[in-house]
Amino acid sequence: MMNRLRDHNFGRPLQQVSRYIFTLLFMAGIFLGSQLSAQAQVNNVGQRPYLGWSTFSQQTIDGSFLTQANITAQSDALAASGIQAHGFRYINIDSGWQGSFDGNGRPIPNTTTFPDIKGLIDHIHQHGQKAGIYWIPGIEQPAVDGNYPILGTSYHTQDIVVMPLAQGNAFAGALPNPYHDKIDFTKPGAQEYMNSVVALFASWGVDFIKLDGVTPGSYSDGLSIDNRDDVAAWSKAIALSGRPIWLTISWAIDQDYLSDFQPYQNARRIEDDVECEGRCGTLTDWQRIYQRFRDLPAWQNSASPSLGWNDLDSLDIGDGALDGLTNDEKQTAVSLWAMANAPMYLGGDLTKIDSFGKQLVSNDEVIAVNQSGKPAKQVLGGDLPVWVSKLDSHTSYVGLFNLNATPSVVHLPWNLLGVTGAIQVRDLWNHANLGPSALTFSTILKGHSGRLLKVTTVGKTPPVPSTSYEAEAAVLGGSASISSCAPCSGGAKVGNLGLGASNTVTFNNVYVKHAGTYLMQVDSMTIGLRSYLYSVNGGPFQTLNSGGGSFLIPASTILPVKLVAGINSIQFGNPSSYPPDLDRIVISGNGDAPYPSATDYEAEVATLSGSVSANFSNYASGLAKAGNVGGGPGNAVTFSNVTVPSSGVYLLEVDYATSGPRSIFLTINDGTANELDLNGSTFDEPTNIVLSVQLNAGTNTLRFDNSTGYAPDLDRIVVAPPILGELFGKVLH
Repeated sequence: MMNRLRDHNFGRPLQQVSRYIFTLLFMAGIFLGSQLSAQAQVNNVGQRPYLGWSTFSQQTIDGSFLTQANITAQSDALAASGIQAHGFRYINIDSGWQGSFDGNGRPIPNTTTFPDIKGLIDHIHQHGQKAGIYWIPGIEQPAVDGNYPILGTSYHTQDIVVMPLAQGNAFAGALPNPYHDKIDFTKPGAQEYMNSVVALFASWGVDFIKLDGVTPGSYSDGLSIDNRDDVAAWSKAIALSGRPIWLTISWAIDQDYLSDFQPYQNARRIEDDVECEGRCGTLTDWQRIYQRFRDLPAWQNSASPSLGWNDLDSLDIGDGALDGLTNDEKQTAVSLWAMANAPMYLGGDLTKIDSFGKQLVSNDEVIAVNQSGKPAKQVLGGDLPVWVSKLDSHTSYVGLFNLNATPSVVHLPWNLLGVTGAIQVRDLWNHANLGPSALTFSTILKGHSGRLLKVTTVGKTPPVPSTSYEAEAAVLGGSASISSCAPCSGGAKVGNLGLGASNTVTFNNVYVKHAGTYLMQVDSMTIGLRSYLYSVNGGPFQTLNSGGGSFLIPASTILPVKLVAGINSIQFGNPSSYPPDLDRIVISGNGDAPYPSATDYEAEVATLSGSVSANFSNYASGLAKAGNVGGGPGNAVTFSNVTVPSSGVYLLEVDYATSGPRSIFLTINDGTANELDLNGSTFDEPTNIVLSVQLNAGTNTLRFDNSTGYAPDLDRIVVAPPILGELFGKVLH
């Protein structure tokens, strides 16, 4: 699915300002009215995120997978796997089970593929499992054309649709024949129709419903379709059924309307699908896991036992190489899902689940993180993010991650948690007590890996000084402009950034007393993935990759930033692609924060020669990449400002995209060209290789080209010192 590009038009009309004030109060837990007192966890389910399995991932690579026989085999495999004892109980049937409609216009199975759906669900229940099913808002055209009587009423299906026909969900076609028709819930019979559908599902024994294509969301943000009444009607119907049924709404829900949905749902999907669905050669890949790291900070205050859960989609971690993830990446994914308290449901084929996948989801200490009811908050962002779940005044879960492919030493100053140290640090993946830790915890993380800790803390640190700088009060360049934003800190924000070198926001008055590394909180807004390229004191671009679900609700991330004593200048923009809208930055600390040892350089802002061009790329760092590399002499990408503190061997991560094998030549400081034979399965999403290279102290030049053949597209390079002398292959000069 393509990313939802948005004009920088600053979101909704001003008359809806009250909605966003309400949303912020609701998310902060200040609104204590009847909706919150109902706990939003309707129908006696959802007090903790569910664990299980879904058919959808396997459906994306096997179009004939969705049958009763296969679901029966998956249920049997789950029961035999041993992971059910660790809480994995849901067997969820996704899209494709339905074949027609019954005499009351209700969806019923394709009897060829599902000859006895109640028998199937009974079989699932006999294993002590729960059964889930998929459906959509609105009503499909064949059910309307049949003008079926609505069960228990004098009304018919044609009596409840909006006339003239309107789009009923995000899958609807163009008017006047949308096929997925909108229901008018002010009409008599509309709620009763919904009651009858859920009653039918309940009679089969359904325990879970995924309602898909829900708007606002599902790439249809705003109220042009509007399924808010549908979600409320489904929830009411579940309550009337007398059966506890979990309700998840999907996908990429518009955060601006979350407060309307929360009283009626148990979880909401906050992004598009984690599966590649043919756009790569595997079930998923690292970039789709990284997307979750980018999006989640904007949603971190929206999840709890009373607000429902942020659904990050399936975990494809048990099918070996078919998953498209390394073992480290799989463990990182499970760690993030656990820290987020996201529903953990596996994809793939449970009859073939490998031992490593079983090991990952059989770790009860990690499952306890997921079931804590305390979703984590990000306390540090960037390529080495830190997430913290505070269980009580002295106990926290901590997730440390390395999102680069190069290994890194990660430092966690305990003052980020507001404490002076830890009297006990426990490694949850390795079931090991690491002992006490004073002031700072440090660890080595391999590329794309993480560490989950449970810490018992001591002491309390005093508040650190901080200064806020409003974007609307900064210097605006080019098309950058100010718009009202009620939830923003100063009641306004800056948009129309990026897509040109001059369309920027520059904070020219950032003052610190002492030179050092400070923490910079960036409050921004976006729907989908966007990226800032920012520059400190006229230095090289640095990248902040982010995501979100609203152009009106600010989300915060915190980055280390090196500042000089006195006045500093920090500029935000993106010459080649789309950055988020900007609310403000906040500079805090005493100048002693840790700074990453790796440096990244974006290809799209390197020197591009010949036919090479900077192009939008949704999953690329910086939201852009350099394409048309090679295919003739002079078509090159040259990084002329690669700076290292001393001469020696460094690690070089090259992020590139290709579909099939391609070669690119790397020349370092006018030395001999080194041919890199690279491979990949898609131009849509970068993959990487890590090399060992010899660099000189100071500034180096790295050139990538191919004078005789086509080269891969280039996303970025990352330069990092080797950790404990570990090298990757022979040293290139």
